[in-house]
Amino acid sequence: MDETIVQHITDTSLTRRQFLRLSAIMTAAGLVPVWGCAIDPVTGRTQLTMLTKDQEIAIDRQQSPFQFSSDYGVVQDKSLNQYINQVGNDLAPFTHRPDMPYNFQCVNATYVNAYAFPGGSIAVTRGILLTLENEAELAALLGHELGHVNARHTAEQVTKSQLSSLVVGGLAILADSQAKGLGNLTQQLGALGQGLYLAKYSRDNEREADYLGHEYMVKAGYGSPGFVGLMEMLNTLNKQQPTSAQVLFSTHPMSVERLTAAVQRDRGPYAQTRNSPVFRERYMDQTAALRQRKKAIELMQEGEKYLAQEKYDAAQSAFSSALKQAGDDYAGHVLMARCQLIQKNNAEAASYANAAIQLYPTEPQGHYVAGLAHVGTRQFERALDNFTRCDQLLPGNPQLTFYMGYSRDNLGQQRAAANDYAAYLKMINYQSNQYSQHAYKRLKAWGYVE
Repeated sequence: MDETIVQHITDTSLTRRQFLRLSAIMTAAGLVPVWGCAIDPVTGRTQLTMLTKDQEIAIDRQQSPFQFSSDYGVVQDKSLNQYINQVGNDLAPFTHRPDMPYNFQCVNATYVNAYAFPGGSIAVTRGILLTLENEAELAALLGHELGHVNARHTAEQVTKSQLSSLVVGGLAILADSQAKGLGNLTQQLGALGQGLYLAKYSRDNEREADYLGHEYMVKAGYGSPGFVGLMEMLNTLNKQQPTSAQVLFSTHPMSVERLTAAVQRDRGPYAQTRNSPVFRERYMDQTAALRQRKKAIELMQEGEKYLAQEKYDAAQSAFSSALKQAGDDYAGHVLMARCQLIQKNNAEAASYANAAIQLYPTEPQGHYVAGLAHVGTRQFERALDNFTRCDQLLPGNPQLTFYMGYSRDNLGQQRAAANDYAAYLKMINYQSNQYSQHAYKRLKAWGYVE
């Protein structure tokens, strides 16, 4: 690498330690760092970045499946998902990077959020769809996320070492690798599952994404008031600060300034589009089935709030009420399973997790929670089946590899367990935690290490 480039980077944006750390992360992920200047596709100005377009796409494909799974998977309502994808794809030709492999999903999470990965994977939660009033507001929301992708905000944050949650490789679906004690592996379940791998944008990022999103949606033929409506909704939520929107505002900081700017654009350069359609009826038709679950989703939001507060009886009551409203809701069953698991009610947790698997057999999280529950009841063969299936659906989770080894260890499958433990240690780069210590001790006891 050219030493003058290295010196330029360390002098202008990164400490040498940050530079070396980021280079190591990229190299460990098999992505060769390319330090230098690129052209910002939006402004046309030079932009210091370590990611090429192909690397942005590679990071997206590696990480977005984990976030989608942490949000209980893509909704099984195919017509709703096709609708979201169609609205997004109608905006894409008007962006500054129309050649990106965009895809738009609705995920089962109940918290209020939308997010984008750098390669063009964009998701909205069920929770935020219930706050929108028309298709133009949906287009504004997707346009804003497209703005982040087109302005390469995630790539900028990786370069500046600000994206602490974006760790290439070594991703876990649920279990916190720093939970206390091998016997208390589910302590942190109530606090996880929302925004695990998401970028945290600056206010400048948000302003630019607003500007671009507003431009994209009016160019696609929507009425400008749709963007104002979105900003009004977000401003109201920001004032109320409901628990369900905490992740949204931690990753997308809101301000009255953003609403004021949207109103100014609406009355100024986009005034001629104020009478363009917002498609309220079409939005209501396409989201009718989702809105029938609104009460159940609100109860799940309430339950997750109680989980975060460690009020487990109240959480259990909220989830039970939600399942009475929507007994076929996959996320509801996983949430109840997690609540039972935290309370060490392993048999009950397994029952709810198995019900979730029946409802959505191709989504990994139900299998993972079921495996944890079966570990708790010492049914290691069943646990291994669950973990193996989860690994087939979503490989690359080191915590899952540990549990596969732990299950095989307890089944007396020493060689296979040793392979899993060794693989786990390699995946986490031999970092010290209670799991790595357990794995190392077992390998040492079997004579595989000195």
